[in-house]
Amino acid sequence: MDSDDNHRSWAERSGDFSPEYYAQIGPNEVSETLTTVFDHYAREDASILEVGCSSGRHLAHLHNCGYEDITGIDINDESFEVMAEYYPELVETGTFLTGAIEELLPNFPDDKFDVVYSVETLQHVHPDDTAVFEELSRVTSDLLITAENEGNGPQRGRDGAEVSYVNDDFPLYHRNWKDVFSNLGLAQLLCEPGKRDTVRVFRVL
Repeated sequence: MDSDDNHRSWAERSGDFSPEYYAQIGPNEVSETLTTVFDHYAREDASILEVGCSSGRHLAHLHNCGYEDITGIDINDESFEVMAEYYPELVETGTFLTGAIEELLPNFPDDKFDVVYSVETLQHVHPDDTAVFEELSRVTSDLLITAENEGNGPQRGRDGAEVSYVNDDFPLYHRNWKDVFSNLGLAQLLCEPGKRDTVRVFRVL
């Protein structure tokens, strides 16, 4: 699967792992962990960007906890139609953009957001597009948070594989996120493994 095919698979996704799928599940333990991290490390008026926000279940949880300066990016244009149905107050509050993060992030100025985070999105970035990690660091003024699958669940990241396929469908690329962002000048403050994902908090130095 090349980069274009990878983008297309997410832009056109329906059924499992689609915006509707995640909206029906709603907030989960990662949402709770993110809120705890935000409450500890971020100001209530922090400007927030979620990359790969889908229909907004994590942003909606943060919004319910008092965070209002919210921006979301997702490649699937159905994300925000579903968001309007499930989380109408979030739609009224936030700013939402459709497109690939590789295409949209360069449009933001340096240090645009106090906090940037991803939940199970960076793990799907194609090897040809890894320059986007530098863009994430560039637009972050304080905290960068990753919540990615690092082998916590069965058959994910086992045996040193660089890539695995979920349901024989789409790729999951296995990376050492501490190394990725430390090499870009960020310092890891926290690493919190969960049932499925590992949450890492990085601070811009």
